[in-house]
Amino acid sequence: MPTIDYYLTCVSPWTYLGHRPVQQVAARHGAKLVVKPVNLGEMFKVSGQVALGERPAVRQRYRLIELQRFAEMRGRKLNPKPKFFPVNPTLADHTIIAILQSGRDPMAYMDSVFSAVWAEEQDISDEPTLASLLAAAGFDAAAILASAKEPETAAIRARNTQDAVDVDATGVPSFVLNGEPFWGQDRIDLLDRALSSGRAPFKAL
Repeated sequence: MPTIDYYLTCVSPWTYLGHRPVQQVAARHGAKLVVKPVNLGEMFKVSGQVALGERPAVRQRYRLIELQRFAEMRGRKLNPKPKFFPVNPTLADHTIIAILQSGRDPMAYMDSVFSAVWAEEQDISDEPTLASLLAAAGFDAAAILASAKEPETAAIRARNTQDAVDVDATGVPSFVLNGEPFWGQDRIDLLDRALSSGRAPFKAL
């Protein structure tokens, strides 16, 4: 079974737009997605990227057009300027790790959290909001939130971030197959092609 490391953060619209497509690709190839929430700000320090508000105005405007293009192509509702953005994704990211640590599948819950930001105008830094989303997904919200606040959960996210840096996954979502990073939801087709061909991973020369 192929294994795909899936680096993400809950605040990213691109993670939202790529979440369902990458699951479909993985399912088609019998591949396992290994979910790894990360601290995107720490990744930016290595990659040279800057926060959205620090980018030139022309890039900020183009991003809004791209979001609408891909939302239309993916068939996803998306508000390019949601009410609660930017927002701190730390607790939400940690709830995903807590679910994984409990041995359960977070995929449907993740989709609901991404949608909460980008389609439902909800604040994912708000604990009651996350509790409601957890309960709706069938989890014990109190237990997951308690686990999300444990130091080990933060340590796992920090290790995930370093793992991403180590394999040159410079943003989110990033998908790593056999050590080869595919950065961006617009690279899922290339990931699909790599899985189909079974080729050896490409490397920086």
